[in-house]
Amino acid sequence: MNLHAGLIAARLGGRWRGVLIEGPSGAGKSDLALRALACGFRLVADDRVEVWPCEGALYGRAPGPLAGLIEVRGVGVCPEPPLPFCRIALAVRCAQHERMPEPAFNDYVGLSVPALSLPALEPSAPAKLLRALQHLGALAEGAYQGAHAAGLSPRPGGDSR
Repeated sequence: MNLHAGLIAARLGGRWRGVLIEGPSGAGKSDLALRALACGFRLVADDRVEVWPCEGALYGRAPGPLAGLIEVRGVGVCPEPPLPFCRIALAVRCAQHERMPEPAFNDYVGLSVPALSLPALEPSAPAKLLRALQHLGALAEGAYQGAHAAGLSPRPGGDSR
C-alpha cells in the first residue's frame, strides 16, 4: 500500500521506531520531518511511503526513486541519508489536537497503530513526537493501553480536573 505521508524514525531501546506523518498537501509534513531530523530522528521516506504488514507489525520505506530525498520548501529537494525501512510504531496527523486526547488508532492493511493529531508547525512538535513515540509507541504501548483499558487514564496536571 502506498500512502501520501512521511516516515521518520528514532532509535529507542535498541530498535528503530517509526512515526508516520500524514496530512494534506501543505500541512507541514516535510517541515516537521526536517525539524525532527535536527533533533536526532532519521529519515525513512518523504512524501510517499510504501507500507506492508509483517508478522503482526507494520513496516514502511520510501519508494525507490524517492529514497534518500526530502523536500525543503524554499530550498528544493535535498539528499538525506535514509534508513532503508522501519517498523511503524505511531501515526501522526498534521492537525490541531486536544489537550488530553483519548487513545486513538489508525488501521493500515489490517493492523492498528497508535495515532494522534499534532500541529506540525508548532515549535515543540518534534519534542512532542519523541514523547509520543516513547509514551504511545511500541515500547510503552502495552502498559499505556492496559492502564487505559482498566480505566486508569493519565490525569492531567496543573489546573485540569
